[in-house]
Amino acid sequence: MYRQKAIIVDTTAFIAGFNIYSVHGEVYSVPEVERELIGDSISKLRLKMAIEDGRLKLREPDGQALSKARETSLETGDFLSLSEADMKIIALAVQLKKEGYMPEIITDDYAIQNVAKKLNVKYASVITYGIKYQLRWILYCPACHREYPPDYESEICENCGTRLKRKPMSKNSCRNIF
Repeated sequence: MYRQKAIIVDTTAFIAGFNIYSVHGEVYSVPEVERELIGDSISKLRLKMAIEDGRLKLREPDGQALSKARETSLETGDFLSLSEADMKIIALAVQLKKEGYMPEIITDDYAIQNVAKKLNVKYASVITYGIKYQLRWILYCPACHREYPPDYESEICENCGTRLKRKPMSKNSCRNIF
């Protein structure tokens, strides 16, 4: 069965100079991407031109897709590393996949790639090699070594007051082959 390809472009793709006009299929992003692009940058100009030309469609993911994106980012430990725009990019891929598209996220953001891999959503980098390993993160205190879940709200250890860090809890070799 032939399914139409859907390209989902995040903020890093615009910053890296991704050419929306070079791909086939529907091209989407979320409104928050425009807010992440600062001032009158060339990146913001590229985004605005693509919207005005009708080549790029801005779309909000539904609540169910957003819940799935959040749930999966908590599983991988990437939740706190993802902006609202990042989370919505992932959710839009989930939603488009459910609608019968073959989504591919264009991003250089490793956290987005890690969550996309967990969701079996294809991704591609613009200027980086992309992730080599699918990681599952955990927060820890480098001073007292206490561990916290990836969705822990504070950046400070409640035990000793030291700033928390992230470390991989597990990793699997990763190839972006679907």
